[in-house]
Amino acid sequence: MRESEIESRLRAEAKRMGGMAVKFTSPGLDGVPDRIVLLPGRKIAFVELKAPGKKPRPLQVKRMRQLKCLGFPVFVIDGVEQIGGVLDEICAT
Repeated sequence: MRESEIESRLRAEAKRMGGMAVKFTSPGLDGVPDRIVLLPGRKIAFVELKAPGKKPRPLQVKRMRQLKCLGFPVFVIDGVEQIGGVLDEICAT
């Protein structure tokens, strides 16, 4: 399965829950996560998407660590089977 397919499924599942999974780009700041997930109840998290078995690059790990230090939840998804659990965890925060 390709990363784009996982990304598409994440967007669809977030929408089904009444939320959004918006593309996150930050000119001048490389390595940011792919998506910001916004769910009802003021729930927010950053999500890095990877093809199955792939790992974040060192700069991506650094950015995720920075976001976590600021108090934001950050997740890495590399398979569609993880999407439900991640969205449930975001809802629980």
